[in-house]
Amino acid sequence: MKTSKPLLLVIAAISVALLGYALYLQHVQNMLPCPLCIIQRYLFALLAILCLIGALLPAGAARIGAAALGLLTALGGAGTAAWHMWVQAHPAISCGIDPLETALNTVPTATLLPFLFQADGLCSAGYPPILGLSIPQWSFAWFLLFALTLIALLRRRSR
Repeated sequence: MKTSKPLLLVIAAISVALLGYALYLQHVQNMLPCPLCIIQRYLFALLAILCLIGALLPAGAARIGAAALGLLTALGGAGTAAWHMWVQAHPAISCGIDPLETALNTVPTATLLPFLFQADGLCSAGYPPILGLSIPQWSFAWFLLFALTLIALLRRRSR
């Protein structure tokens, strides 16, 4: 399991970089995040924290536990991004103000860090693609890549 620490650190760094890019899109490109975007931000932040903790822990069961929790987080993120893609493919189901938006915007992290965790957009908003993919598609791809990496890491440990 010698390679687990660098892998966990890379996942954490990329997750933080993706959060930084989300802030760029929001504050420079004026792409308002929707409730599903905010949930994905929370999951990228949680994944970064879990992988960072896992990398700092001594090798063994604690690091494996952090990687397993990171895997569950990545799978949850992929599921959220998949739902977001479905919503964008079926914009008729969106009805303006989302009750999820109200709930998310009252969470303490949203009131303390509104520049990062406040939902102001619509989930069905179709922003221009980035390198051919929508934002939820990119998010899905990254969460899937992280999940596959963590699965490989956990499988290597089990041998």
